[in-house]
Amino acid sequence: MRRAMKIGVVRAVLVLFLMVSAAPAPLSRPVLAFSGTSDENPGSQATLKPASAAEPDIPFVEYDSQTERELLALANQARARVGAPTLTLDSGLTHAARDHAQAMFAARQLSHQFADEPSLAQRLADSTRTQLDQEAENVALDYSAADAQQHLMLSPPHRTNLLNPAYNVVGLGVIRSGDRLYIVQDFGHALPTYSLAEVKATIAAAVAQARRQARQPALAAVQLFNQDDAACSMAQADKLGTAPVHQLAQRYSVLAYTSLHPEMLPESAGQALSSHNLRSFSVGACYARTATYPTGVYWVVLSLD
Repeated sequence: MRRAMKIGVVRAVLVLFLMVSAAPAPLSRPVLAFSGTSDENPGSQATLKPASAAEPDIPFVEYDSQTERELLALANQARARVGAPTLTLDSGLTHAARDHAQAMFAARQLSHQFADEPSLAQRLADSTRTQLDQEAENVALDYSAADAQQHLMLSPPHRTNLLNPAYNVVGLGVIRSGDRLYIVQDFGHALPTYSLAEVKATIAAAVAQARRQARQPALAAVQLFNQDDAACSMAQADKLGTAPVHQLAQRYSVLAYTSLHPEMLPESAGQALSSHNLRSFSVGACYARTATYPTGVYWVVLSLD
């Protein structure tokens, strides 16, 4: 803390700001770090001096791609030192980061969400087709890539984002205004991309494993013609337990759920699958992005007979 305060005297315009979230849970409260102090007031903004006093009123020209590349290299060097996997640059996340950097530049403020902006999760979902189950953001104002990396690493929450081994993709946006850089780092954990056939095969394998663990015979896999439609009806409604699912439940034991990891069954499946009365199962699946799951999720209907 003392060292950060000293840096604040030397670099008076240094501002760091981060947000961390894990989909589909709500975003955690933002933490603002300014000259070594913190403020956990949600939606708070770090306000710079008026543009006329703090910097020339320079119009936006272009993104500083060189600094973006330097920040990526510095981040990966730091991650390598602690054994964290390399971050891969994601073009969609970079688009989101650049748009937000431009918004900060226009407002001459650092913030994770301006009044006319969607949430971080929605911004990323709108910009990339990569399926994410975790995301986080650092924003900063500094003089160079090296200075920004140093100051971010001195701030524990920002350092955590930079070194988090769960993240494997990143988007970087940098705008230069005079001698200052508006910096946005958008981190994410990208999931493997599955076809619906692969999703259903993975769930079927999980069902088989659950039956073995319960010391019960394997179930025959069947395909109900309306099973996928029932799963997609939930996606369209953005909720579980729609009318088509209830119709299936009149004939079968039905588990309806959402999943980012098709290899994992819901906890409630264990008891249901341990029944010795079961003979067959059917899986319906649908992938969709919704208001509840902006970066996408699998909607699953598992019917047991």
